[in-house]
Amino acid sequence: MTPDLRQWISLGSEQEIAEECGGESREKLLFKFSRVRRKFGMPVCFSDCNAAEAKDGFVECASYQDSRFSIQRLQRDCGVQAVPRILSSAAQTEWKVLRNSATQYTPREVSDQEKQEILQSESLKDFCKMVTPRVLRALQQEQIMNVFVDDWMALGTGALTVDSFGKVHQDLMIYQVFSVHTLIPDKKISCINWHPTIQGVIAVALTDTTEEQFTESKPSVILVYSFADPSKPQLLLECPDGILAFEFCPSDPNIIVGGCVNGQVVLWDISSHVTHLQCQLPAGQKASINGDTSDLEDHSEKRTPLVHHCAVSALENSHKAPVTDVRWLPQTFEVTRTGLPVENKLQICVQLATCSADCSLLFWDVRTSKPAALERKQNSVPRQQMTLSSVPDTFKHLDRTWKPLFKVSLPKIKKAGEYAPLKFSLDQYTCTDKSGSSPEASLGHNCLDVPVYSQLRMPSAKTLTPLEDVNTKMFIGTEDGEIVYTDWKLEKDDGGRLRSMKPLLCCNVHHCSVNTVQRSPFLKDVVLTGSSWNFAIWREGVEDGPLFLSPTSEHQCTSACWSPSRAAVFYVGRADGNIEVWNLLEKSSEPVQVYAHHTDSKITSMQPWTVSAKQQLLAVADDHGMVRVFEIPRKYCAPTRNEIAAVKKFLQLEEEKLKDFLKRSVVWGEEKKAVEDNKKKTEQGDRTKEAHVGPEENMAYKEYLLLEEKILRSRGLLPATATTPES
Repeated sequence: MTPDLRQWISLGSEQEIAEECGGESREKLLFKFSRVRRKFGMPVCFSDCNAAEAKDGFVECASYQDSRFSIQRLQRDCGVQAVPRILSSAAQTEWKVLRNSATQYTPREVSDQEKQEILQSESLKDFCKMVTPRVLRALQQEQIMNVFVDDWMALGTGALTVDSFGKVHQDLMIYQVFSVHTLIPDKKISCINWHPTIQGVIAVALTDTTEEQFTESKPSVILVYSFADPSKPQLLLECPDGILAFEFCPSDPNIIVGGCVNGQVVLWDISSHVTHLQCQLPAGQKASINGDTSDLEDHSEKRTPLVHHCAVSALENSHKAPVTDVRWLPQTFEVTRTGLPVENKLQICVQLATCSADCSLLFWDVRTSKPAALERKQNSVPRQQMTLSSVPDTFKHLDRTWKPLFKVSLPKIKKAGEYAPLKFSLDQYTCTDKSGSSPEASLGHNCLDVPVYSQLRMPSAKTLTPLEDVNTKMFIGTEDGEIVYTDWKLEKDDGGRLRSMKPLLCCNVHHCSVNTVQRSPFLKDVVLTGSSWNFAIWREGVEDGPLFLSPTSEHQCTSACWSPSRAAVFYVGRADGNIEVWNLLEKSSEPVQVYAHHTDSKITSMQPWTVSAKQQLLAVADDHGMVRVFEIPRKYCAPTRNEIAAVKKFLQLEEEKLKDFLKRSVVWGEEKKAVEDNKKKTEQGDRTKEAHVGPEENMAYKEYLLLEEKILRSRGLLPATATTPES
């Protein structure tokens, strides 16, 4: 039966087919071949080609890839018909006719009633009773020792990461947590420091969370915590204002110096509370404290001892802005009022330096400058027994009258004004006595050998021996992100007045305020500086710039510190609460590890502490008033073989790269200047050539223009509105 013919009804498919049809959419390429004019009409000479010289008896133009450019294939849309995939296979089996088949199924679900019957069945209870002891035993074994540890990894360097339970951990392990907000709310932590001699004691400085300095707020204190009782502080150091930086005295750890927000410098003496810090009693038990405690007997278990400051500097002679950094001078030398380093006969730290954003560095001396007769008269008065509520008279001679020895200003190198320092680092000068032993080793932080500071008197500079080998230069980080390298010694101007020298180096490698300037504990001439978005490594003697500059970070970096046991490792704290670990010998473009979300707020300060050769702690403080102490993995504590030599080699290579880059920059500058000079000479020659055109040539050109216009007008090619050129 012949089907009936029906009329075609368009549904728009022909438009889709027309769009899918390929067509020429680009203009055709036009190639033009030409010969030199002198060869026009010349006879063409054809010759035979030797077939032996050609490949396979014919000459071909083989295609090759041009390295000058590459054509990138664009994505295109093309339509194809739906066809089945063709698969060819062979097997020694009987071929059968393929038939299409389909299976439809639904999942089997257990009803609620069946679930209850299964849960209450005796078979399930018997199974749980049978496997429960085995599961508990496996969990107990896993808690005692990791049965899945890689023994091969634990043999070599991997054994350094195995803890006392036999587990391998690569992360920071939380060791202790201190909360400041439980005692003093609305305060942020500005600085933390470990006690130099007492294990497990850490001091925390507080400041206001707001930038307003003249609003009424709770009194500022420095909290001293101990691992023996982390629930509350063991000591409270009274402060006249918020503290941004403080440091224990290297010679006598009982002496603490701090810098206040109002610009004053404060001194504390905690020698009467050493026994209280050293005792390791459980929380809640009463600890023995030196001195008379009759006024605190009833509430000694609930009340934290408050230590009043011994001395505070005179407000009119202090900094005019918050003190942002404070450092004790090494016990191997001292300085005179002109900044000249001289011999320190006492071999104890008696001087310190502070800096502030008021564009100044101040050097201080904790000894008295009174005459010896008056000093003997004061010492002859019998001293009363000191109680906890009284103020120690260690620095009574300095209270409210303390003035700096001298002031170091930082004038800018190329323009008017001064730099505003925030952080600085001094060279830790070391010397040896006649016996060949260093004074640091002989002292050994023994407080019994340290004389009473109240009995010390400043000697005359004429009686001291100047030291020629002391490095009086320092690195300073400013408020605007500059790294300044200057000398603290004063020089005389033309009028005979003492003034500060101009800095030797100023590099603006950081884009905002510098928050870290720290020397390496292994290489004394290497300094780490950090800012919000990058950090740099410098070396003294290299005044061309930093040896190493990190790439710009996506997250704000707020703190950085060197590892106390590895020369190539340092830690960087970020504003998002993450901690970066950098190893210069493994990677220099990115951190080797990032410990994420150990705190949910901005990290304000970081300080490492070595407990033993196998244990190292890292104290991390944030602006929410929390101090978290982490145990660092062993792989970042144990140094590798010849690590210091490898770091020296790395820095030497970076120094050579820097010098090579500077040489190339000079060559590139000279080449660029030569090109610009040649361009200027060419332009000047063209202008000179145009200026030397004679009047006769100008007249001939005008006559030519008149003749051209006359011919065009006679031919009717020139519009009637055209004007004749001026004669």
